[in-house]
Amino acid sequence: MLPIKTMFAIPALVMAAAVPMTAQAAEVQIASEGPVVELTVQENVFSAPDVAQIAAGVMTRAATAQQAVQQNAQAMERLVERMRALGIERRDIQTSNFNLNPDYRHNPQTGEASFSGYTVHNQVSVKLRDLKRAGEVLDALVTAGANNIHGPNFMLEDDADAKAKARAAAFASGKAMAENYARMAGYSGVRLLEVSESYQSYMRPPPPMAAVAMRAESADASTPIEPGEVGTGISIMVKYEMVR
Repeated sequence: MLPIKTMFAIPALVMAAAVPMTAQAAEVQIASEGPVVELTVQENVFSAPDVAQIAAGVMTRAATAQQAVQQNAQAMERLVERMRALGIERRDIQTSNFNLNPDYRHNPQTGEASFSGYTVHNQVSVKLRDLKRAGEVLDALVTAGANNIHGPNFMLEDDADAKAKARAAAFASGKAMAENYARMAGYSGVRLLEVSESYQSYMRPPPPMAAVAMRAESADASTPIEPGEVGTGISIMVKYEMVR
């Protein structure tokens, strides 16, 4: 079972017994005769991730655009072949960025810039499903020639269950707090007027790239990677009318 943690709840109590108020939900307007309590509640559920996203690429420089592209293509082919050899399926390897740009060198003495060639950046996004091999994959990517790596970013491939648990907890907390305010104000209960939701996913930051490169040079050790937990957060805004 996923643990649930309440992050915060911000109440805003609006007393409007004398003047009727209108609360809007989509296209429906609901008239309110009693005071209205408005709450913002956030709930998070934490669970072990089941996939990781790694961005790996190669940067090459050459005197001409054609040479830079050819060199980069050869390097990226070796990179993709290495990933395929590790058992990563083609559906989990996707080109995410490709750039070809001219290079200019600035002369600090004259202030002039001179053309020096072309730079190519090519990057693929890799979905890793076996998280125990994350360190091995990072080391293999560096060995295969990757000189631009970001990640791993851990996540849930399907977070629908986590969101449902967070949503239920947030709604229950919001209702309980509204009922508590109603009792303190001398009312017997509450009536729901409006509810809205926002969603956020929390991921651990990637390891420093310097550490990845240093450990990749060691033949008898793999880069240590700890998946930890990822959080799925639901924030809801609820409005309740206090009733007798």
